[in-house]
Parts: sequence; C-alpha cells; structure tokens
Amino acid sequence: MAVLFEKTKLLTDKQFHYCPGCNHGIIHRLVAEVIDEMNLDGKVVGVAPVGCSVFAYDYFNCDMYEAAHGRAPAVATGVKRAMGPDTMVFTYQGDGDLASIGTAEIVHAAHRGEKIVTIFVNNAIYGMTGGQMAPTTLLGMKATTAPQGRDPKEHGYPMHMCEILNQLTAPCYLARTSCNTPANVARTKDAIRKAFLNQLAGKGFSMVEIVTSCPTNWGLDPLEALDFLEEKMLREFPLGVIRDRSGEEA
Repeated sequence: MAVLFEKTKLLTDKQFHYCPGCNHGIIHRLVAEVIDEMNLDGKVVGVAPVGCSVFAYDYFNCDMYEAAHGRAPAVATGVKRAMGPDTMVFTYQGDGDLASIGTAEIVHAAHRGEKIVTIFVNNAIYGMTGGQMAPTTLLGMKATTAPQGRDPKEHGYPMHMCEILNQLTAPCYLARTSCNTPANVARTKDAIRKAFLNQLAGKGFSMVEIVTSCPTNWGLDPLEALDFLEEKMLREFPLGVIRDRSGEEA
C-alpha cells in the first residue's frame, strides 16, 4: 500500500490543546513540516517566551529554550552566535510579547541583522494572560483592559511591526501572511521556508508575521472570528511581502 501521508517527525505525539479556532496548531504544523522537509532535524533550536507560545515546548520535537517574556530575540541571538551558522534558530512569539514587552528586543535584533527567524503570531490581543489590549489591538476592539474598545486618544493606534522593522537597514525578509484559507496556509508555509532558507544562506534577520484569530478572547465563535479576521484584521494588517532582499549578497 502506498504511503500518501506521514506525520512530520518534528512534532511530538501530544494532542494540541489550543482553543477551537486558534491557529497555533496550524502554524506549529507548518514550521515543523518546513524543518522536516529541509532535513534540519537535530540542527534546529527554537525559542519561545511567555504567552500561548510557551506551549510550543510540548509540541515541537526539537531543542527549545524558554525565554523571559519578550526576550526571545535576545536569547535566540545568543544561541545563534554560540552555536554557529550550521544551527537553525527561530523564535515563536505572540503580539503582546513581541510588540509590547519585547519591542526593544525585536527592534534591536532586526537592527543588528541577527541571522535568526522570527515567527510572529498576531491575533491582536493578549491570549493566555487574560485578553488584555495589545499594541496590535484594532481601534474600537474591546479587551479586558479596554472594555469600551481601543480609543486612539487614550491608547494610541495599532502597531504594524513589519512596517516598523522595514525602516531599518539590516532585515532581509519581512512578510505578513495568514492561515484563514487553504491558499493562505500554503503561502504561509512558503514564507516560513523562505525565511529558513535565508538563514541557511547566511542572510540577515527574517520575520514572518501571521495574522490569526483568538475566538476565546475576541468573544466570538470560531466561524465568526474568521469573518472578523477577514473583514477587520486584514484591512488593518494587509497581507504581502514587505521586504525581500533574499537575492542580495550576505
């Protein structure tokens, strides 16, 4: 009998526990498949901080470090510099972590052109810690710390991290994708593969931002959350490649 499908070796056998409609499981799968297909088993180290991303340790079947909240890029920098070019190093971070508590870390890792990959899961809210407003929360969107909705006069405007990092000289690859449709899932996998290939080629910093839903903290069911993502989130965070210098000399 022909084998048509096999589970990637880079995921453990533990069943995903994420809330219905959460995209973390899909993104885990895509990252693991790319690592597997690139034959990097045993040559990859992941770094995940606090937040829903912290559960990645249960699912990725590779060496993982836990970083303090927001500090994954700094830890990944140390790992990459210590272990050298033959080790693939990636961070896996949410928006509250990366764009708020870890703003300085991600900006300066990108500014230095660290040869790491960042997987940035943007669902516009703090997930695990209670649904607080994040830097990426949309205008008018409610959160436990903004019960009347985000007000720009009080809370400022949503931050666009790919565009912010695009102001720097060093980053190699900045892309924004989603997993809301099968076609976008495929595009997300392609972007993750490209980011990892950049690192193998000795290119500079790469980040793949993945715009996702958080039905639990949005107060929506999974299907309603998909509609909100398409109608509201993707309007604020348009998909596409913001920067691609993959073809330039390292």
